[in-house]
Amino acid sequence: MRNKFDEQLHSLDEQLTHMGELCETAIAKATQALKDGSIEQAKIIISEDEEIDQIEKDIERLCLKLLLQQQPVAKDLRRISAALKMITDMERIGDQTSDIAEIIISSKGVAATDEIHVIGTMASEVSKMVRNSVTAYVNRDLELAQSVMKADDEIDQYFEEVRDEMIDFIKEEKGENGKRIFDLIMVTKYLERIGDHATNIAEWVEFSITGVHKDSAIIHEG
Repeated sequence: MRNKFDEQLHSLDEQLTHMGELCETAIAKATQALKDGSIEQAKIIISEDEEIDQIEKDIERLCLKLLLQQQPVAKDLRRISAALKMITDMERIGDQTSDIAEIIISSKGVAATDEIHVIGTMASEVSKMVRNSVTAYVNRDLELAQSVMKADDEIDQYFEEVRDEMIDFIKEEKGENGKRIFDLIMVTKYLERIGDHATNIAEWVEFSITGVHKDSAIIHEG
């Protein structure tokens, strides 16, 4: 019975890893579409979000099956409960990349300028946070999960840097190109939110390992 349970837990790890990879790919594609001003690529990103939604449902079904059939306790229960929370944040990461794609489409392919090159760096960093948070779950790596939480402060600083840079740019342009600049600020806000979701995932990883959830009264013994 335990062997079957372990196999199902391994399958859970694999599906979570795949979902995380889909999120990383979506972030990369959204960033490239922004850089290229590609409406066609933006449309592809939106259509591919359905795959992220589907795998969320698949993982949810597996988790519920494990809870009902295996009735896990202690660490196993935390592991499955954390996975259910994590997939919600990953699904929202998919939504955020779709929101960026929608901006590209509505702006008729607006492309980033040299003045906001930091957006590319910001996107790479939040993608890394997503990857590390899922890896931390699979490998039971508390130190890696905590490094993701610390990285969120840097993402917030990136957002503030871009926001301030865009405000200065608007002043110099005397309001011209205002919509384009606002759209780019919104893109960085969505990236900042992706960082928040990656941090949430890392906090649930910490809970799955320690039984304590950050900034919460949730404490689980065993």
